[in-house]
Amino acid sequence: MKFDELIENVTQWADDKNILKPENSTKQMLKVMEEVGETAGALAKDDRVELKDGIGDSFVTLIILAQQCGFTPSECLEAAWDEIKDRTGKTINGVFVKN
Repeated sequence: MKFDELIENVTQWADDKNILKPENSTKQMLKVMEEVGETAGALAKDDRVELKDGIGDSFVTLIILAQQCGFTPSECLEAAWDEIKDRTGKTINGVFVKN
């Protein structure tokens, strides 16, 4: 399935569940943090199955949050890309440090 199709499916699912209301965005942010935390735990345990699930769940929660805030996921990713694309720096101990 294509990424755009998956985004449409997630958006429709969230709409069907009455989650997409803007007033739910604060609670949705808590879901984002929960899923990112679970992803970190899976990474620390080297649990590849749970890691993949956690990354996917994080995508789902962020897609919903973007929609609740009036953005498309593509707009958000493009804004981030525009911010980092020309960034310079170097990787130190596995962490990129910008100039």
